[in-house]
Amino acid sequence: MNEAMNVLLQRRSCRNYKPEQIKEEELQAVLQAGVYAPTAGGRQSPIIVAVQDKDTIDQLRQMNAQIMGNPEADPFYGAPTVLIVLADLNSANRVYDGSCVMDNLMNAAEAVGLGSCWIHRAKQEFESDEGKALLKKWGVEGEYEGVGHCVLGYWAEEKPAPAPRKDGYVYYVR
Repeated sequence: MNEAMNVLLQRRSCRNYKPEQIKEEELQAVLQAGVYAPTAGGRQSPIIVAVQDKDTIDQLRQMNAQIMGNPEADPFYGAPTVLIVLADLNSANRVYDGSCVMDNLMNAAEAVGLGSCWIHRAKQEFESDEGKALLKKWGVEGEYEGVGHCVLGYWAEEKPAPAPRKDGYVYYVR
């Protein structure tokens, strides 16, 4: 089996991370894969905000947990890096484009030996006044919708085996 297929079949969501920060070359490889994700019409409507500052991650964690309805939770599972994917509100395909970016980020993470997980609620976070203030602080101009957070780090435990695939996943029309 070729390496690309192996990565696709081996990727799992990681929900327990070591506290150590990922290497810069790993981060850059994952980001490069994200910016090369397919987008409608090649318009490249999404952007990625790479966050490794602990205080900012704590703020995002608190915002996300509050939206989730469990303020004490850690929806980022202790991941030391959070990649936020946002898509241009003026793009009709923004959620699809952002989803392709998220998928590329997670598969690239697997390829370089990192754990990753897609965390929701970015939409609600960045619709809020606090979220809009963060975007302004970070220098993000324009109107964006949060698509997701790709949390990254090193697995703190052994990666689980894949769940069995359900019957009837694929229908053939030949």
